[in-house]
Parts: sequence; C-alpha cells; structure tokens
Amino acid sequence: MRAGVRRRALILLYHRVALLDSDIHKLSVTPAHFAEQLEVLRKYTRPIGLRQLAQAVRESRVPRRAVIITFDDGYADNLYNAKPLLERFDIPATVFVTSGYLGQQREFWWDELERVLLQSGTLPEALRLNVNGDVHEWSLNGAAHASEESDAERHLGQEVKEKSNLNQRLFLYRSVHQLLRPMPDEMRRWLLDELVTWAGGGLAAVDPEHLPMSPAEVIRLADGNMIEVGAHTVTHPVLSKIPVDVQQSEITKGKIHLEDILGRSVVSFAYPFGTRSDYTEQTTAIVRQAGFTSACSVFPGQVSKANSLFELPRFAVPDWDGATFERHLNWWFTD
Repeated sequence: MRAGVRRRALILLYHRVALLDSDIHKLSVTPAHFAEQLEVLRKYTRPIGLRQLAQAVRESRVPRRAVIITFDDGYADNLYNAKPLLERFDIPATVFVTSGYLGQQREFWWDELERVLLQSGTLPEALRLNVNGDVHEWSLNGAAHASEESDAERHLGQEVKEKSNLNQRLFLYRSVHQLLRPMPDEMRRWLLDELVTWAGGGLAAVDPEHLPMSPAEVIRLADGNMIEVGAHTVTHPVLSKIPVDVQQSEITKGKIHLEDILGRSVVSFAYPFGTRSDYTEQTTAIVRQAGFTSACSVFPGQVSKANSLFELPRFAVPDWDGATFERHLNWWFTD
C-alpha cells in the first residue's frame, strides 16, 4: 500500500462466508478466501469498528488506511464461519441484522426463490401468477426438466442482472425476483408459498448455516465485543417503495427488537438493497430520528471527514483470493 494515502477510509460490504453450490447474486465469499482477505487487511490496513469510524468522521480525524468490515442481512454463517476468522485476525466487524427473519426456519426470500426455480429437478411447463388482479405468465420452453449437468453448469456463477445468455429458468428467476422485490413482506411470502405448491412442494431441508440467525445466535455473535450488531429493518423492504409511516415502523421496530434481544443500544443502520434509489431523504431523516448514529448505503466510495454519516459508501467484496483482493484494495484506496 502506498505510504502517501490520504486520510480516507473504506467500508467493505459482505453478506455471507460460506461455500455454496450456487451463488447467482454473488453474495458469498468462501471461508478460505475470507481468511486470505483478512490477512491482507491485517498486513496493509488499519481495521477499525464502524462506531469508531463514525466518531472519527464527526471529529474530522479519519484514520489513514482505515478499513471497516460490514455484513448485511444476518445469515447464520456470519456466526459460524465469519466470526472465528475475524477473531483469529483480531478484526472487528458490524453485522446488520434483518430482525423479522430471526428464528424462522425459512430462508431469506431471494434464497427460497432460487431453490424453487433453479434447484427443483422438474417444474411445470408454465407459471401463472395473479398479483392484485395483474396476471403474469411465463413459459419454461423446454427448461421444465433440469438435467444433472444444467444445475451445476448453467446456474452456477451466472448473475441475475445479466441481460443476455440466460437460460429460461434464469430468465424466470430474474423476472419473478423483480416482481417480488418491491412487494410487502406478507404478499411476498404468500406468493412464495404459491410457488412452492406450483413446483410440487417437497423442497429439501435447508442447511442451518444457510438460514437467518436465531435470537440466541445473535447474542452469541455479539458476545465478546468483536462484532457490533446493527439494524437492517424488520422485513428487508425497498424503503423508497413504501409509505413513510411504514418506513418508520420498519426502521424503529427493527432497532427495538434487536435492542430487546441484546440488552444494549443499537446505533448503526444499513439500508436494505442500499442504492440511492432504494431510500429517500425522508428515509434518512427517519433513521436519524430513530436514534442511529450512522447508516450505510450500497454504492462504492471512500469515506472522508466530508461524508454524511447517514449515507456511508461501501465497496462490495466478491469471492476474490488474497492477491486479487490486495490489488483491488490498493486501487480503492488510491483512486
């Protein structure tokens, strides 16, 4: 790392530390690669906590080469895979937890949708969904029957946002994902139940590490003060798509629920999805009024004393090995 780096910090965004058969949203880093990345951070940067960064921004004294690790959503693998590695390298982190999923034996909706549409061996030839009177129809055009090699080769590593070279199942997944994304949670869960029934039901049991944490696991995650627990709303909505009073409920109730579990204050927040189109100025005002001291977004950028504490940028980290991560880290720090 260059010695003359300006006084700017980087906040890194992770979701999962796990070895997955399929990761179409690129949310996971393998434990081996995460260990390599932490080794790079310990060698070349100054890892600090998010609360420490927020205080430094307020006092206009952002440490040089400071790096903050954050996780979104609240997957159980954050406890079982990420925390031991963070402790090994003595690097703090903040995990933003979606409180309404805690303790439910059900995956986050995007993971459940993936299992239904991409991991089911055989599906009906067509799907028809009625959403508030609007009928949406899709044909699988020969992709109803998945071959053994298609599961491993067609789905693995393909991103949902790709606009070309999508096989029919991936096209279906992308379309239904876009339909479900802005919906209220109750309607989204009802439609997921409809999809499970349409697919024939009988989905395989989920590995517990792939589920959201339970309240007891959140307590274990926060034990030892290596990891700060932050809030990520109750149901992970697109905040800009819901009324202000519902935004306020999602933000404040998520905070209160986590504080009740932990018996301590929760002062850090992350906007679900987190691009600038996913929240509004009213949203940031609600976050301030709720008593949070900082909020993280999901757009890349460095953090300096000039940054708003309620729109902190973050760099999303893919499943890079240590050498690749080091190259990108150097580039992120030096413009």
